[in-house]
Amino acid sequence: MRIGNCSGFYGDRLSAMREMLEGGELDYLTGDYLAELTMLILGKDTMKDPSLGYAKTFVRQVEDCLGLALEQGVRIVSNAGGLNPAGLADKLREVAQGLGLDPAIAHVEGDDVRALSFEGALTANAYLGGFGIAAALREGADIVVTGRVTDASLVVGPAIAHHGWTPTSYDELAGAVVAGHVLECGCQATGGNFSGFTTLPHDGSPLGFPLAEIAADGSSVITKHAGTGGAVTVDTVTAQLMYEIQSTRYLNPDVTTLLDTIELAEVGHDRVSVAGVRGEAPPERLKVCVNELGGFRNTVELVLTGLDIDAKADWVREQLTPSLTASEVSWTRTALPPADADTEEGASALLRCTVKDPKPDPVGRGFTAAAVELALASYPGFTMTAPPAAPAPYGVYRAEYVERSAVTHTVVHADGRREVVADPTDFSDPEHTDSLRPSPYPAPPDTLTRRAPLGSFVHARSGDKGGDANLGLWVVHDGSGKYAARVTWLTKLITPRKIRELVPEAAELEVEVHVLPNLGGINVLIRGLLGDGVAASTRFDPQAKGLGEWVRSRIVHVQEGLL
Repeated sequence: MRIGNCSGFYGDRLSAMREMLEGGELDYLTGDYLAELTMLILGKDTMKDPSLGYAKTFVRQVEDCLGLALEQGVRIVSNAGGLNPAGLADKLREVAQGLGLDPAIAHVEGDDVRALSFEGALTANAYLGGFGIAAALREGADIVVTGRVTDASLVVGPAIAHHGWTPTSYDELAGAVVAGHVLECGCQATGGNFSGFTTLPHDGSPLGFPLAEIAADGSSVITKHAGTGGAVTVDTVTAQLMYEIQSTRYLNPDVTTLLDTIELAEVGHDRVSVAGVRGEAPPERLKVCVNELGGFRNTVELVLTGLDIDAKADWVREQLTPSLTASEVSWTRTALPPADADTEEGASALLRCTVKDPKPDPVGRGFTAAAVELALASYPGFTMTAPPAAPAPYGVYRAEYVERSAVTHTVVHADGRREVVADPTDFSDPEHTDSLRPSPYPAPPDTLTRRAPLGSFVHARSGDKGGDANLGLWVVHDGSGKYAARVTWLTKLITPRKIRELVPEAAELEVEVHVLPNLGGINVLIRGLLGDGVAASTRFDPQAKGLGEWVRSRIVHVQEGLL
């Protein structure tokens, strides 16, 4: 089966659905629109209008492309239903009727668990698996929209329906989870957000979206439509595999995927095979994404130019601090400018003050007016990068877990029939601890070293998992013949202690390091780096998107023969 992706987030390229349908043969087309932050955004939408709660851009894409998809026999699966999959299904039927079309539209629900001791939560959604999607497709659905299924389930569901897998087809399901994880973030698998971007072809065309050819045994080939931008290589696929994972065991509602069994190989131009993936029984409980309204926040950003940057920052902080009544105040400053800078911007640093409070007043005019009033009474060159703004609400994310019996995974078929999806009966051992498979690379002997950036031959990809930051590091496949020795060096170098050295913000935080030898890399989890999650974080990079690039720029001791 050939399954493509046309969206990695709510706001991705609108033209991608048409590009994927016109670019080549497909059996299924998926679109991923949900993230922890997106659920909060959709929750705020429902506060204004209860009939909303779904990704409105998906409706526009379907309106543009539905006729083409039906003509080609491509079936569409998307989690764009968000908090209101039934409402989205009804909206799509209305759109189809206006186009003179009559597709079979089904939806999956049951993920909303706010009634389960999450009173007061804006959103609380359990992550469902792919068997509900599969049931809808087996009954002939042309379009299946869901609420909060796992991102990979958008691929796992069609693969189940296509190949007839059962709940105990663990290796096959695990292979589909890996393919789904590669596809779920769209162009990140074809060179987007890739630390090796300078090696990609740059002809001005937009990056192509990825697709997977999934075999009956769960193995797959990751590729893209011919003629589209970017590239599919072992490194671009590894980059996405390393994204937003936690340990070597990747828990999904349908299967536990053993990430350290993945084997990648280039099998042609823009073609990477994924094989050897093993799976175990799924976890006994389901993860729940909970979002609550946390309060209000605001920021002022002051420009410090020229000489005496530290003294200017100290003085304005001293002046502004007595007026700050918010419950949480955070100050950050960018690096000092170089001496004798040849532009005014280059001679400047930014000083940010971010405030948060359960009530809007302490972060409103009382805060911004105090900053503005210093304009003629503070450091020389006083200016701000933007006018004062009104307080903005923010949300707080947390992960919870519920028993499967508390969730009713339900498919509403195109004809209105309701089908409850049965739970699996076997589960992984909750006492099972992450086991690191023996590294195939022996420890290197002591040798002469040079100081060099970690990124000299190491790629990185980073992101957020709630309040935790995920950092994947792996050795570049450059054909130099040094790959095995470099992997040995990297797996010896990266320890929790070394991560705390490279990322001083993590000095007091819990750090986990997991070796993935088949991928030539390390996965790092820094717990609590992002506080209460992206919507509440006051960190400069609240989603840890740039964390990997910062770590790659850090100077480490490298054996001379590896450079």
